[in-house]
Amino acid sequence: MMVLVALGLGACRPLGVLDAITPVADVPRALDRAYAPGPRGGVDLYWPQSPAPGTPILVFFYGGNWRTGDRADYRFAGEAFAGRGYITAVPDYRVFPEGRFPRFVQDGAAAVAGIRALVAAQGLPADGPLILAGHSAGAHLAMLLALDPRWLAAAGLPRCGVSAVLGLAGPYDFLPIEAPDVRAVFADAADLRDTQPITFASADDPPAVLLHGTGDTVVRSANSERLAQALRSAGGTASLRLYPGAGHSEIVAALAAPLRGVAPVLADADTLLRAALASPRPRCS
Repeated sequence: MMVLVALGLGACRPLGVLDAITPVADVPRALDRAYAPGPRGGVDLYWPQSPAPGTPILVFFYGGNWRTGDRADYRFAGEAFAGRGYITAVPDYRVFPEGRFPRFVQDGAAAVAGIRALVAAQGLPADGPLILAGHSAGAHLAMLLALDPRWLAAAGLPRCGVSAVLGLAGPYDFLPIEAPDVRAVFADAADLRDTQPITFASADDPPAVLLHGTGDTVVRSANSERLAQALRSAGGTASLRLYPGAGHSEIVAALAAPLRGVAPVLADADTLLRAALASPRPRCS
């Protein structure tokens, strides 16, 4: 955690400073595209040079305790995945108080359902496999969309349309909710079990890649460990990587070019996602 403390990044502080210390990469982009009306309905797109048909599309949801976050602060993440060969989308979504559960999940579903059209509008191939990804609260959002089929179905997209899901330091199994600020986010849920991605672990889930630091005191790594075990026990597929001593913000900060020596998060995510995409999946009709 010492590197991030030196940069002024606490466990839950915004990570926008990483863009300031990360040189702008030679990555094509289209900013401020809209997947929904309103100030939180925008998305930024990043892509590799000359993407071929079948290039994977990765939708990355940032974290912020379901209360903060802005896609403009995550250029470093968009460029990182684009540099690895993914067409990458970083959408905004409503946050508390407007974004109480399930509204932020509905926003995420709308972003995912509309992403191929936005990619195609840039003249890019939009036929590649779809990956959902996120950090912290964004990982919770990505995992809930991937594992609970109701949200994407309501937005017109079958769950089989998701080929893999990547979670960085995500909360997936956190009942009972003890923190008052988190309880407020989920207070409208009729059944709190529906807010937990682990509830929906099944053999039909897309392959999951779970990356977490053992030094994370904000979201304990047991969240990823328990979800990996639940998915495997249900007949699903989960790859788990734990980084000894790494903290909550370090996992996502390690995507930024100047901090990739902190932990091999980007390389591991790429390797494990490529392996997941290569595994047989049911035909999506």
